[in-house]
Amino acid sequence: MLRLKIACIGLSLALAGCSSVPLKEAGTLTSYNQLGPAKGKFNKSRTFVDAKALGSIRSVSISPTVFSPSAASRVKEARDRALVLNALDRAMCVALSDKYQVVPAGQPSDLTVKTVIADLVPTDKITAGVSKAVSLGSSAVLPVSIPRLPLGFGGLAVEAEALDRNGTQRAAMVWSRGANSFTTEARVSEIGDAYSLGTTFGNDFSRMLVTGKAPSGWHISIPSGQRIKSFLGGKPKYAACEVFGRAPGLFGMVGAKVGAPPSWTDKSAKTRPTSLAVQGPPATLQ
Repeated sequence: MLRLKIACIGLSLALAGCSSVPLKEAGTLTSYNQLGPAKGKFNKSRTFVDAKALGSIRSVSISPTVFSPSAASRVKEARDRALVLNALDRAMCVALSDKYQVVPAGQPSDLTVKTVIADLVPTDKITAGVSKAVSLGSSAVLPVSIPRLPLGFGGLAVEAEALDRNGTQRAAMVWSRGANSFTTEARVSEIGDAYSLGTTFGNDFSRMLVTGKAPSGWHISIPSGQRIKSFLGGKPKYAACEVFGRAPGLFGMVGAKVGAPPSWTDKSAKTRPTSLAVQGPPATLQ
């Protein structure tokens, strides 16, 4: 009976355990006029996609994601900024590889993706550590572990667009999401949640480009062989994805389960120049 009561208390806390991050425009899209109305409560987005134009796309290049100045200022370490950027770009590159040929940034392609992190809410490291300790401790005495405590959540706001060879916008998304008690592992790092949510955004935006439809709700599908290989830390389908580093694989999964900072398992930060970590005025976009 005691175990059941404790489990119920944990569930009650988790039901309230979701943070909400406002949509935020960084002012870097070529146009915001075609974006639809905001949708979603915890995962908010405004989207535009020209499905007909995307039907003729064969190759894609990914300009390395950058931070807006205000978002960059929220993360102290350049290494941590690089990890968030790599997680986002790596997820997008691998997912786009299912349908398109991904070529290195700067080389001719049918479509060019540009992404900016507009805002970042740091994770409270102390609260995350306590939450992980409680969860791990409860799993030793209860049939289920207590979900993440609904405190100290981080979040992310991102905007991205896909431009054709003529510079015409063919897809765009302004997106924001906060961590929650159920799907975001507590990690003892100020970028713990942003690192996870960067991957979520990369998958959401790439799915829109692949399907020609705005993502909605939960998406469950069987991953392709190349995505499984990349997820496990293997060589990606296209060499262009190597610049974002390889996923930490099973080692990363174990690290997330015990609350380890992303830097303990993801060694890709050293592959990314720190000069790409801050976005200047629109006129200086690369």
